[in-house]
Amino acid sequence: MLIRVSTPKAPAAIGPYSQAVWAGDFLYLSGMMPIDPATGALAPADITAQAAQIMKNIEAVLAEAGLTQENVVKTTCFLSDMANFAAFNSVYGEYFTSKPARSCVAVRELPKSALVEVEVIAYRG
Repeated sequence: MLIRVSTPKAPAAIGPYSQAVWAGDFLYLSGMMPIDPATGALAPADITAQAAQIMKNIEAVLAEAGLTQENVVKTTCFLSDMANFAAFNSVYGEYFTSKPARSCVAVRELPKSALVEVEVIAYRG
């Protein structure tokens, strides 16, 4: 049975998808964008500001599900420019201290011209 998770403390879905979905003991978060849920505005066009906003959004969805970043087992990170990798990695490393498995790829473009997007898989167990 799938259970959807949603919180107003993270950006609302901008399409036909859920913020997160429980599938058994695994929580799958959709790609989180650097959008301030209070204003609906994209964070400033700076990789550290956008990465920090994404981490806050991830934290909010995890909290709604009763989890923390310690429950995260896998992330996939999408960067619009690999030149931003080191700065992104610095913010990421402060948040994901448990060092989950990760993939990080460069993409040609992201929605709303964001510089970064991160999706997460967490485990309740």
